[in-house]
Amino acid sequence: MSNFVTAADGTQIFFKDWGPKSAQPVVFHHGWPLSSDDWDTQMLYFLAKGYRVVAHDRRGHGRSEQVSEGHNIDTYAADAHAVAEYLDLKNAIHIGHSTGGGEVARYVARYGGNGRVAKAILVSAITPIMLKTDTFPGGLPIEVFDGLRAQTAASRTQFFKELPIPFYGFNRDGVAPIDAVIDNWWRQGMMGSAKAHYEGIKAFSETDLSEDLKAIDVPVLILHGDDDQIVPVKASALEAIKLVKNGTLKIYPGLSHGMLTINADLLNADMLAFIQN
Repeated sequence: MSNFVTAADGTQIFFKDWGPKSAQPVVFHHGWPLSSDDWDTQMLYFLAKGYRVVAHDRRGHGRSEQVSEGHNIDTYAADAHAVAEYLDLKNAIHIGHSTGGGEVARYVARYGGNGRVAKAILVSAITPIMLKTDTFPGGLPIEVFDGLRAQTAASRTQFFKELPIPFYGFNRDGVAPIDAVIDNWWRQGMMGSAKAHYEGIKAFSETDLSEDLKAIDVPVLILHGDDDQIVPVKASALEAIKLVKNGTLKIYPGLSHGMLTINADLLNADMLAFIQN
């Protein structure tokens, strides 16, 4: 079987599918501007626990096709649905980090019926919306995202060397940067398309996922670090938990946006406990 699925508009989406096909699936949705490789530690961990683990590269990211169109949350969710349908995933756990959390919210709300989804986990997620609006005044001003666009357009390769520093909290006192983590972030980012990354900024910052959160019927675990410098916790997790019907919130003191990598042992154990409960 090929490691690509054809999305609704013909785009080729790359995916990984490891473990016994009879096992409960755990499906991972990566953040901007990365790829499914960002889930290496989690995929190996849950594989060892007996789960089937699946992750795809978002369109324009990683090994998926670098198409011109479709860099929005609606299409991201539809692409995830194409993967789930192709692999006939049922009773799955969907875990999303950052932009992937927004993708999970829309996917579960729109496509999660008929036994497709058992639970959802949002980690450092963009939900409900990152942009400051009248409804969510605690969000970030549009100038922040305009700055991200300007840096992506001017020198993406340099920007992708700099952004991992606050992403992982390496700019905090007493925290030593891990060169391999920075290099891997840069490697994943540079595999993708500059156009997908540029347009993805609008997708992750301006998409209001409030109604998606309200529509989710399955249990939701929301995990966030209170020193997240990329997606501030007050405007994200603390708002998202108010909107879900069956939600559990856990805030990690001092942890960064990239806590899935830096604090994988802690996060993996907490996610497993939620899945098994």
